[in-house]
Amino acid sequence: MSRLRRLAPLVLLVCLFVITAPAFAQEQTHVVQPGENLFRIALRYGLDVPTLAQANNISNTWQIYVGQTLIIPTPGAAPAPAEPAPAPVEQPPVVVTTEYVVQRGDTLRSIAQAFGMTVDQLATLNNLTNPNLIYYGQRLNVTSSAPAEPVPAPVEVVAAPVEPAPVAAAPAEPLIHIVQRGEYLSSIARQYGVNWTDIAAANNIYDPNTVFAGTRLIIPAPGVAVGSAPAVAVPAAPPAYIGSGREVIVDLSDSRVYAYENGVLVRNVLASMGMAFTPTVQGDFTIQRKYFAQTMTGPGYYLPDVPYVMYFYAGYALHGTYWHSNWGQPMSHGCVNLPTLEAQWFFDFTEVGTPVHVQA
Repeated sequence: MSRLRRLAPLVLLVCLFVITAPAFAQEQTHVVQPGENLFRIALRYGLDVPTLAQANNISNTWQIYVGQTLIIPTPGAAPAPAEPAPAPVEQPPVVVTTEYVVQRGDTLRSIAQAFGMTVDQLATLNNLTNPNLIYYGQRLNVTSSAPAEPVPAPVEVVAAPVEPAPVAAAPAEPLIHIVQRGEYLSSIARQYGVNWTDIAAANNIYDPNTVFAGTRLIIPAPGVAVGSAPAVAVPAAPPAYIGSGREVIVDLSDSRVYAYENGVLVRNVLASMGMAFTPTVQGDFTIQRKYFAQTMTGPGYYLPDVPYVMYFYAGYALHGTYWHSNWGQPMSHGCVNLPTLEAQWFFDFTEVGTPVHVQA
């Protein structure tokens, strides 16, 4: 009997240890990982969102961040008061790079201001050595900053299953083609198995030879007639002068430049020729020398970095033009002024020795 009395305190101590041991157990926590939200975390631990939010003093259930440590309460137990959650760390703005197509009247400064950039930043991003030399249709990389928007946690909705209503088919997205250098309307039409007149009608193109690199074209489905089609007029082009290989005809009467390959017209563009007191020379010539860019000077003008220069006789050349867009009107000192993108096309099309015929 006395022995049992001596063991009683020891038994009582063991029982107290067993009863109180769980109180010393370490709390369960969870460190938020990328892509997780409160709903997903609560679901993982068999909790609901309000219980998990209350245990962590979270008032905005969508506002948790990567690296945050959450206390995971025991399911069914009253949550212990938690320390206030630390304020979310301010994330740096996300820099998004997009592409901008230069419009008529744009300058590097106006484009930079529109996207919150400096002229130097825009020029550096696009490797521009001359900030004054941009042209209509040119594609520039631009950046914009935007803070990442918080993603709200999905709300769990329990509803009785219902028979889904038939869903009307969404209209198909139109097929878009971006014109590449060297392409023309008939070759694009063959690529998609449609008539070039349908492409012209779908895009309100009245002159099929005015399509240039960078143009976005809607491609209609084969065999589908396009309503309200405009009357597509094909300019009357002169016949090829030589009829074999590549050649260029400059027609002063309609201010157009024509490109032929083996007698087939492949390009036709409106240009600006010499003025009355500085006319464009006429005759048969060949491309003599070519320059990607060249500074041109003369009485009353100074034009740095004139693009895509193709000399065909003495100081007379076909070249790109960034200082005006008055196509069809006499504007030059004898050269043939082309839109810069068109000059680039002719620069790629010709080589030294390509025949050039200039006619009235």
